[in-house]
Amino acid sequence: GDMKPTAMMVAEFTKRRKKVMELLKEIPGIVCSEPEGAFYVFPQVNHFFGKADGDSTINNADELCMYLLNKAHVSTVTGSAFGEPNCIRISFANSMENIEKGFKKIKDALGKLK
Repeated sequence: GDMKPTAMMVAEFTKRRKKVMELLKEIPGIVCSEPEGAFYVFPQVNHFFGKADGDSTINNADELCMYLLNKAHVSTVTGSAFGEPNCIRISFANSMENIEKGFKKIKDALGKLK
């Protein structure tokens, strides 16, 4: 069949992945390898373990995911669900506008942790 729709989808996800990698590089303490074929990133976030914003102290990826949900209103998945307790999973299967909004919220929330 016609592969044009598939090629368009691959091009769009390539753009999103590139943007997500740029946005991750703007967040101090985040370490992330570029995914080759997924629609999510799996950054290491253990830099934030032991940090607090005054109300909440982050001890692990599970708590960081809850912090991001409660403080930034962004949903992520703990890496411990995938055997990587120092990581979180962030999907980029969304519009570019929502990806940019979500990463701004993540960056702002993580910036409050000291």
